[in-house]
Amino acid sequence: MATFTRVNGTTQPVFALDVANGSIAGTANVAAQGPVMLSGPKLDFFLLTANAALTNAGNVNGYLNNVFQAVQSGAGITGGGAGGTIAFYQAGATAGTINIAIYPSGAYTTATLVAAAQTANATGGLNIGIPTANVSNAATFTSLVA
Repeated sequence: MATFTRVNGTTQPVFALDVANGSIAGTANVAAQGPVMLSGPKLDFFLLTANAALTNAGNVNGYLNNVFQAVQSGAGITGGGAGGTIAFYQAGATAGTINIAIYPSGAYTTATLVAAAQTANATGGLNIGIPTANVSNAATFTSLVA
């Protein structure tokens, strides 16, 4: 295999991910910033199972939107938690399931997540709820790739 001797460059990321902080010495990059993962940060995965099918729950002010907004705002968390960002979600193939991936890792436990999601119960004209026992860390996303 052909190789060549590098004469310049560092391990600094090629992409400006978070801040435009100018040039950083190559030795400072490893010590101060740590590794860069382009696919994103560590996520926590949860499965929520609603009391009913979510077929008609996807409208603008509908149940799904209200659940997502509640989770991201930290609604219902005792002590006014900050919530988390939903990196991606999928309304499951099984009726009534919602799979979500949340950043930052550790922002929610199953108990605090269901408390936030329950603030959306009976919203958007639908009387759907997510019981406390229906939240787990067993999210299963369906791939769209054949």
